Amino acid sequence: MVTIKKEKDIAGLRVSGKILASVLRALKDLAKEGVALIDLEMKARELIRAAGAKPAFLGYMPDGSDKPFPAAICASLNETVVHGIPTKRILKSGDVFKIDLGVNYRGYFTDAAVTVGIGKITGEARELIRATEEALRNAIKACRAGNHIGDIGFEIEKETKRRGFKVIRGLTGHGVGFAVHEDPTVYNYGRKGEGLVLKPGLVLALEPMLSAGSSDVIQNDDESFATQDGSLTAHFEHTVLITYGEPEILTL
Repeated sequence: MVTIKKEKDIAGLRVSGKILASVLRALKDLAKEGVALIDLEMKARELIRAAGAKPAFLGYMPDGSDKPFPAAICASLNETVVHGIPTKRILKSGDVFKIDLGVNYRGYFTDAAVTVGIGKITGEARELIRATEEALRNAIKACRAGNHIGDIGFEIEKETKRRGFKVIRGLTGHGVGFAVHEDPTVYNYGRKGEGLVLKPGLVLALEPMLSAGSSDVIQNDDESFATQDGSLTAHFEHTVLITYGEPEILTL
């Protein structure tokens, strides 16, 4: 069921999004060559709890999973798109590192992600990161009342094709606010004028996920998702509020 958030809910989501943005910014700054993924996980937990919130992903069990997610952040490297588990693995030069983070502030959930190039990355990796971030910017511009949810996917796919990359199929954005995942599903491809009409108070987690190769994914034993051909991936995400005017990025 699609939920429309009221003013008191939006106020809570703004606080949640502000906390998330601050933590994600700190993690991005810390993500350097020689840093262990588990150290970023511990820092995320520390910062979220210091802000009076909870890690939204820790203990969350999405549909189709066999076990709850064991961490506060999804730490996904290179061909892994999403749901990577932070381990003792050390970041090294050339890595394309995705950090996905969810925050639960007093029952208000926000979700955002960023991709970081570690050390000296390839030109292809740099272009892939830029393309994914630009696809998110264009998707956000489509989030206006009266537009359709297909307009969002259309903008993502258009930018992806223009840059010569592929949209990851089978992984999507989603509604958010009262839970980690809500209706509607937000596909990273679509047609203008099709699908749900966007209304003020609707809150969406937009998250383009792009590949330098295959658009198909496989699920690993740890339940993370990676490209079928092992190609590089990038992922950016913001939680966005539909308003009567310009869209509001709650996790900016």
